[in-house]
Amino acid sequence: MVDVTRIVIIGGGPGGYEAALVAAQLGAEVTVVDRDGLGGSAVLTDCVPSKTLIATAEVMTTFDNSYEELGITVADGAAPQERAARVVGVDLGKVNRRVKRLAIAQSHDITQSVTRAGVTVLRGKGRLGPGGQHVDGSRDVIVEREDGSTESLRADAVLIATGAHPRELPDAQPDGERILTWTQVYDLEELPRELIVVGSGVTGAEFAGAYQALGSEVTLVSSRDRVLPGEDPDAAEVLEEVFRRRGMNVMSRSRAEGAKRVGDQVEVTLSDGKVIRGTHCLMAVGSIPNTADMGLEEAGVKLNDWGQIQVDRVSRTSAPGVYAAGDCTGVFMLASVAAMQGRIAMYHALGDAVQPLNLKTVASNVFTDPEIATVGYTAADVSCGKMDAVEVKLPLRGNPRAKMQGIRDGFVKLFCRPGTGIVVGGVVVAPRASELIHSISLAVDNNLTVEQVASAFTVYPSVSGSTAEAARQLHIRKREVPDS
Repeated sequence: MVDVTRIVIIGGGPGGYEAALVAAQLGAEVTVVDRDGLGGSAVLTDCVPSKTLIATAEVMTTFDNSYEELGITVADGAAPQERAARVVGVDLGKVNRRVKRLAIAQSHDITQSVTRAGVTVLRGKGRLGPGGQHVDGSRDVIVEREDGSTESLRADAVLIATGAHPRELPDAQPDGERILTWTQVYDLEELPRELIVVGSGVTGAEFAGAYQALGSEVTLVSSRDRVLPGEDPDAAEVLEEVFRRRGMNVMSRSRAEGAKRVGDQVEVTLSDGKVIRGTHCLMAVGSIPNTADMGLEEAGVKLNDWGQIQVDRVSRTSAPGVYAAGDCTGVFMLASVAAMQGRIAMYHALGDAVQPLNLKTVASNVFTDPEIATVGYTAADVSCGKMDAVEVKLPLRGNPRAKMQGIRDGFVKLFCRPGTGIVVGGVVVAPRASELIHSISLAVDNNLTVEQVASAFTVYPSVSGSTAEAARQLHIRKREVPDS
């Protein structure tokens, strides 16, 4: 067996830079070819910026929803009869400048960490070289540098981690001013007065909720029966009810055909011919993998019908010595999954111990308000017979800490195997659900029983106490036979 010592990684997002750190730690000679800056879209235009924006929105929502109930007074100088209006506002230009500043700082920190580990970073666009493998099993990677020059790198193993970019509708071309993708919203200096969000998946729901909290009048155009069609139905129902209660216009079963700018407004045409108008439009209609013009198919790398790279559970593609990780694979479009895929690829390529990717232990979160966090098997898996499980859903309105904080919406849901009581999944809908899901993730990952979860101490009062209470209720329910 030929030793693998030379690693070339194309793409510097979570899948790429995490893989580079692992490969360097294992003693390989590592080169990362990156076009936009380490961290990729996750750091520069997606996760870090959007969650930074949402952090401001979260403060606004928390204050708006609870300050009166909690006894907070606001000395704003307004007459008593005018106090019904919003008492706080937001400077979107200042928010967005902070967003971009933090994103660049995070990218810089990643670059320093990678280079300190001994990794070479080349700015440019990478693709697989023609001719396939050499006799020694290595292959070439062609790098197109920023100055127009090209160079060839020899690699014993290559990792493709090039991510994805926003999908655009032919009749709704973004202009960066009024019709926007989620990568362009951070250039806005003023808050959109009337924002139309097209697409009710995770990205659309997060931005719709955030801009509504910041003060925009939001219309959410959903082609499906409900928002977040891929999430737990009970969780999606809670969020949609919250959206509507806060004044959002949620248009279900409405498909956008196009959007055009008309002066200082945008007109969005729906498939039924109806036209809705706003000052801005955010298109959140999915993403396209960055796999074109990379010499992949010529090198024997198989793509699916959507242009995503097909990989196995250790990140191998169909071409020997070529691995792939992240959004360009479409496996599970999360930064955490991309990072894990990249690390697994390097462990496998460099002959280290490796555990194949297990998607049933992945925790994910929708950063709306309330947040929706999930892990393991879902209600859909149970209803279709994929997993035999019983469930308990415990509303947060009975939780003492939730009452103290003015939290009215949300729940904890647990799934366990009948008989054994092993926890196989869970959903948390609550503020900071992204933090609360961790205990359930540990239970799923380690095959803990509901008895073990219930017997662990929780702080009183705490929202996490509802997880233990749900487990206690499942201790009884696990003996029941699920409906067939």
